[in-house]
Amino acid sequence: MKKGVLIFWGIIIAVIVLALGSSFFVSASPGRHDKLAQCIKDQGTVFYGAFWCPHCQRTKGLFGSSAKLLPYVECSTPDQRGQTQICIDKKISTYPTWIRPDGAQMSGEHTLEEWAAFSGCTVDGQPTEFSVMPTAATSTEITNVQ
Repeated sequence: MKKGVLIFWGIIIAVIVLALGSSFFVSASPGRHDKLAQCIKDQGTVFYGAFWCPHCQRTKGLFGSSAKLLPYVECSTPDQRGQTQICIDKKISTYPTWIRPDGAQMSGEHTLEEWAAFSGCTVDGQPTEFSVMPTAATSTEITNVQ
């Protein structure tokens, strides 16, 4: 082979290796809200949602890459026509719904600060007392759960 072809393929391989390495580094770095997500999990609050629910996706979006640490339970069956047994047992009727260990529930879309306070956490991930939040559903939730 010619020297120019070898250099070309060497550069292509180097670019691929660098791209793969940098994507691993970015995904392995801590998320902005990792401490908050971990606090929510440690406090025992559980997030129930459905993969097709836009409100659930926006709620996860608030946490960014830290959403992977949330104690999330998928309620939808893969065909989107039913609920998983755990969500039936918990009587989840709207998405998203968060349930604390004391049984308090909060549904609909809320701010990061409201989710943190409801879960007994500060936004920077420190445990605190559970806040007293209204449990009534908001107008931004899905209520057509089967």
